[in-house]
Amino acid sequence: MANAFNTITVDGVTYDAAAYAEQQKMVKAGKVENELDKDAFIKLLVTQLQYQDPLEPQENGEFIAQMAQFSSLEQMTNVATKLEDINTLVGNIDTSVLVGQLSGMIGHGVDWSRTIQTADEEGNPVTETNDYTGVITGVTVKDGATKIIAETLDGQTYQVEIGEIASVYNLQNAIQNAIAEA
Repeated sequence: MANAFNTITVDGVTYDAAAYAEQQKMVKAGKVENELDKDAFIKLLVTQLQYQDPLEPQENGEFIAQMAQFSSLEQMTNVATKLEDINTLVGNIDTSVLVGQLSGMIGHGVDWSRTIQTADEEGNPVTETNDYTGVITGVTVKDGATKIIAETLDGQTYQVEIGEIASVYNLQNAIQNAIAEA
């Protein structure tokens, strides 16, 4: 039976003292997030109703206010979930657009640079930058990263990150310009 000795009132809301104390210990230990989720909220509400004094029940206004808080929490959780879904959708659209743009470059020439970090015999860091020239032969998406596939003149195939690309050009125009200059 709830009485002044086994309940605690915080911010106008009365809780079972033992359940509240345990919850506070978990918060201090870092085992509970700063915000109560909807399941914790409903557990506290049920515990409060279970231990309320039947001779002095909770006022209807307080109960309605708590239910309104629960409803608000539920709606905020639903909105957060939908925003995550929208974020995923936008990310997928961005990737699709990028793949479409890069696919239009298949058959074009590409120049790129790749920086490699290694160590010398003494363990000192050495930075080496290699420049490559090739032809775009495809596009790949792996683990959310979009890359082009390029083949160099010696037949080597590379997966090139977008940030490594120095230039993309039309091979026919480059050949015609080279012939004109010769």
